[in-house]
Amino acid sequence: MSMGVAEKTQKTIGGIRRKFAPWTDPAAVPLIRYENVTKRFGEFVAVENLSLDIYEREFFALLGPSGCGKTTLMRMLAGFEEPTEGRITLAGEDQVGTPPYRRQTNMMFQSYALFPHMSVWDNIAFGLRQDKVEKGAVDARVEEMLKLVKLEKFAKRKPHQLSGGQRQRVALARSLAKRPKVLLLDEPLGALDKKLREETQFELMDIQMELGMTFLIVTHDQEEAMTVADRIAVMNQGKLVQVAPPAEIYERPNCRYVADFVGDVNILEAKVEAIEGGYVILRPDAAPEMTIRIAQEIDARPGEAVALAVRPEKLRIELEPPTDPGVNCLSGTIWDIGYLGDLSIYHVELPNGTRVKAAKPNLTRMVERPISWDDKVYVFFTPDAGVILAK
Repeated sequence: MSMGVAEKTQKTIGGIRRKFAPWTDPAAVPLIRYENVTKRFGEFVAVENLSLDIYEREFFALLGPSGCGKTTLMRMLAGFEEPTEGRITLAGEDQVGTPPYRRQTNMMFQSYALFPHMSVWDNIAFGLRQDKVEKGAVDARVEEMLKLVKLEKFAKRKPHQLSGGQRQRVALARSLAKRPKVLLLDEPLGALDKKLREETQFELMDIQMELGMTFLIVTHDQEEAMTVADRIAVMNQGKLVQVAPPAEIYERPNCRYVADFVGDVNILEAKVEAIEGGYVILRPDAAPEMTIRIAQEIDARPGEAVALAVRPEKLRIELEPPTDPGVNCLSGTIWDIGYLGDLSIYHVELPNGTRVKAAKPNLTRMVERPISWDDKVYVFFTPDAGVILAK
């Protein structure tokens, strides 16, 4: 999985690198603030008593399954919906009651919504002309936007003469031309193929850093959110479940829902055996004769049921047991194998029928597979590789 870092290091115009994490500064004032916001559609509660701060220059992602409330949250900021309760402020100004065209936001839709009869140039210039911006300023801004999205040679073409990726960049340029305080991106890359989507993610990051603008993206694609965002808000049923930088979301999920939703994960049911010397000793249900040591502080008592989350790439898999006595080890049988080119995914069936996944990089070209179906194998991991999730 592609993954951002907890404090994304970015380039400034002067070429100096900085660590960007205003949410860690108690004195930092958020650009966007949702305060106890609730949105109801009849009896259905789309967003429930939600509070959230987003900072200037932040690339922020709302991540969750369909129907979790993420698009409603964005549409309320844009002015297309009004909150039933609560308040939304942008740069300290209450946005409730302000029509969309008067807000310092602009939205880029998944469909791009380009005017088919207009050229690329005219599509980008449209909003500026509607605002009656002086012609010379319009021309200068459109040239700037074309250069930004690398479409100078395509200015006279119509949308149907462009590729999907080029149309996406025209829509982006048009959204940025009016220089909003916040650009809202509603599943902006969903129509692109996988390779182009991955390339465009980095283009979006470069543009956002170059402009120093705040981007808010709605997506259900976990890899996309992990790649582009400074922070991610994972949502479920109209509520925030966890708000944190990508690495924290991935490596230290705060609950089973986040661990299971973001990335691939093995979740083992277990009981707390003891807590000693900075380690939690677990007895897994899948192998009750074994114990597992996890380096984590938790508020739990012996006998309490917990879940242990371990990512597949944290599990090593070998035909022989490990020689290091400090690792946790489980034995099982290969049930299935998936070859993905850069790595192989091994499905290992433990003695009680529980199956876990282990990812192994393919570092050399394989003529014969060293681990094959029905082999007895050992999967092992270090005490700091797993995360205990209290039930």
